Amino acid sequence: MSRHILHDWRPEDPAFWAASGHRIARRNLWISIPNLLLAFSIWMLWSTAATRLNTVGFKFSTAELFWLTALPALSGATLRIFYSFMVPIFGGRLWTTLSTLSLAVPAIGIGVAVQNPETPYGVFVVLALFCGLGGAAFASSMANIGFFFPKAQKGNALALNAGFGNLGVSVLQFTAPLITGVALFSPLLGAPQTFVEDGVQHQVWLQNAGFVWVPFILIAAAAAWFGMNDVASARASFREQAVVFQRKHNWLICFLYIGTFGSFIGFSAAFPLLGKTLFPDVNILQIAFLGPLVGAASRALTGWVSDRWGGHNVTQIVFYALILGVLAVLQSVGAFGAEPSFSLFFPSFLWLFFWTGVGNASTFQMIPALVRADMPRLMPRATAAERLKQAELESAAIVGFSSAIGAYGGFFIPLAFANSMKATGDPLIALYLFLAFYCSCAVVNWAFYARRRSILNLAPKAA
Repeated sequence: MSRHILHDWRPEDPAFWAASGHRIARRNLWISIPNLLLAFSIWMLWSTAATRLNTVGFKFSTAELFWLTALPALSGATLRIFYSFMVPIFGGRLWTTLSTLSLAVPAIGIGVAVQNPETPYGVFVVLALFCGLGGAAFASSMANIGFFFPKAQKGNALALNAGFGNLGVSVLQFTAPLITGVALFSPLLGAPQTFVEDGVQHQVWLQNAGFVWVPFILIAAAAAWFGMNDVASARASFREQAVVFQRKHNWLICFLYIGTFGSFIGFSAAFPLLGKTLFPDVNILQIAFLGPLVGAASRALTGWVSDRWGGHNVTQIVFYALILGVLAVLQSVGAFGAEPSFSLFFPSFLWLFFWTGVGNASTFQMIPALVRADMPRLMPRATAAERLKQAELESAAIVGFSSAIGAYGGFFIPLAFANSMKATGDPLIALYLFLAFYCSCAVVNWAFYARRRSILNLAPKAA
């Protein structure tokens, strides 16, 4: 019998939690976080690499470059649907190890492909789709961590896992301009690319943006294999988990999560290229990492706010804030007659990133509360223990599946910007679409969760 399998796991039992549960849960959380951080770094690799391709000799159009930033989100979101159900089938320890090791495929592939300007665009499309393996890992990671913590700490634990995992985007966007400027692996893994800018010849090692992650991937995968645990009671077949497709709240949370996480990952993918296109005189690559950094930090540090005041209430405020943020971005790009202003554009996006992070935490905090509140209706004859076990299983499945659907925002946002820029030369059409969508999210959240007589406000506190 493996020492990594937890056959007796009772996080809701205060004595058990104090004696050993909290220590085991936190160890799994702190091993999970760097694995998820690396996954996000690989997922968003094209958000920076795409901005440098034409500089080193490639001849891709702006629309083609935006597609490279969008495709990882498309494949990542689609793969998340399957990853959502993998932990109860294979166990969190094995699945975390395998999903992390898979990140080496796009990292090595991109490191090789960017060294030859004759590499066909189709190869980059395939590699962009493979980067989606990083995005898919989020669904299984969040579902796995949810099994380890009691209800009172679940929101904060998920926020820490996701928030510090999301930090991988800003780590990538901060380090990529630095590591591509030094000969880390030369000449072993390739010569530098040269280009002329303002009459001065420069060297860049674009392949470093892929190769640098490989040793960290191997270390994190080993840590997962040797240090994580499986919860025996969390084992379930796909058929047992698929009941969530019949749950109304599953689909409503999916809709709201497109507005929060979908916005975070979509803006993360599009922001560097959008800023560079709209404000070519500003070297946005030096500061683009601040947007995802703000979003990741706000998610990691505000989970307790939702635990204390209710995720449904916080989510309502989030969508009002996102509406204001889009109006500010519209002003910054000249929508209301003013001159385009980077000094307004950049802080407006930081505002958006901040509130998407808060909303990521608040929507996920709602999930276990909703499922538990609905269990007496769904299982009226079941015992309290049976309801709790079913609630834990369904909560994990909804966390994973909603993260899959929400991640499609990472595809549609860059695509919306690309089509808007292609049609009119500016991002206004895309921004107006985002404004309308946030308004609809505010209405849905209020109608089902934030109003006084909603399921969450009427549920007993101990539910």
